[in-house]
Amino acid sequence: MAEQQPSAPPRALSLVRRSAGGLTHVSEHQPTRYTIIGNHLTQHRELSLTAIGLGAHIQSLPDGAQVDIRTLAGRFPEGRDRIAAALRELELCGYLERVRERTPEGRIVTRTFSYNDPGATRARRRAGEPRLREAAGPPAPPPVADPGQAPLAPPSRADPGRTPRASPGQASPSRTGPAPVPPVPPPPRVPAAPPVPPRPRTTQVDAAPTGTTPARAATSLLAELRRDDDRLLLPERDVRRLAPAVTTWLERGAAPEAVRHALSAGLPPDLRHPAALLAHRLTALLPPPLPAAQLAPRPAVVPLQNCDGCDRAFRAPKPGRCRDCREPGGALAPTAA
Repeated sequence: MAEQQPSAPPRALSLVRRSAGGLTHVSEHQPTRYTIIGNHLTQHRELSLTAIGLGAHIQSLPDGAQVDIRTLAGRFPEGRDRIAAALRELELCGYLERVRERTPEGRIVTRTFSYNDPGATRARRRAGEPRLREAAGPPAPPPVADPGQAPLAPPSRADPGRTPRASPGQASPSRTGPAPVPPVPPPPRVPAAPPVPPRPRTTQVDAAPTGTTPARAATSLLAELRRDDDRLLLPERDVRRLAPAVTTWLERGAAPEAVRHALSAGLPPDLRHPAALLAHRLTALLPPPLPAAQLAPRPAVVPLQNCDGCDRAFRAPKPGRCRDCREPGGALAPTAA
């Protein structure tokens, strides 16, 4: 073999990357059935090996797969306690989120969200940006022409300043100008409405109260005292002066009928100054304010927890097992770890 062959490779290519010591990767091309998992999960400093492996397994599953404790315990040799602890580790680091929802039938179910990059998800939510799958939608389909509709004619390219030439079978357009427009008849006359007579001016006391505020109720109460006794006909000035005192009675819980009876009952026979008498009674007979109603303390709401044995939702202050799993001989007995 004295003849040289420059096109021949010097040695066969090897897929094995040899290193001086330690780990050596043997890489093969995988066109299908592979999952991209970040090193922030596989080399996490705070997660246990069980949590890292469980997180990688969950990220490789399709949407809609069951990842509850019972299903994972039936798939792997680890017990329910170790799997529940690993799920809590993934929740604390942001790789999992379990949300409890109520179905239309009234049942409480757990919905699990898996995040392949929690840091990027938090930054996107703070920035208010939509998810990539939501932002990039499919292109709009082209409009489909109706088969029963005639195709649109192309626009004419004739010169706008040139008059089109008529065909032999058509009459030539007139050059004398547009046809005369017939005159539009005037609209019929509508008789004017008769003028509305002005309403008589009413004072603030005689006007009926339009609201239920204490000030309006006090003004109305003082103005209506003359219906009980003609001597209690008060001028508008005295009504405005005594209205704040009556408002205080109403704000302290006194009923309007009780205030009216306290002011109009037992009047002296020789009443000369009704406004002064009412002012004295409003001050001397003022009732004390009602004590504030004591509200019962609201009981503390116990949060919902996921059972480490059966993955059911139950209320407890700390994570653990539900009552059925804690009782000996229950239907859902915990498996050995």
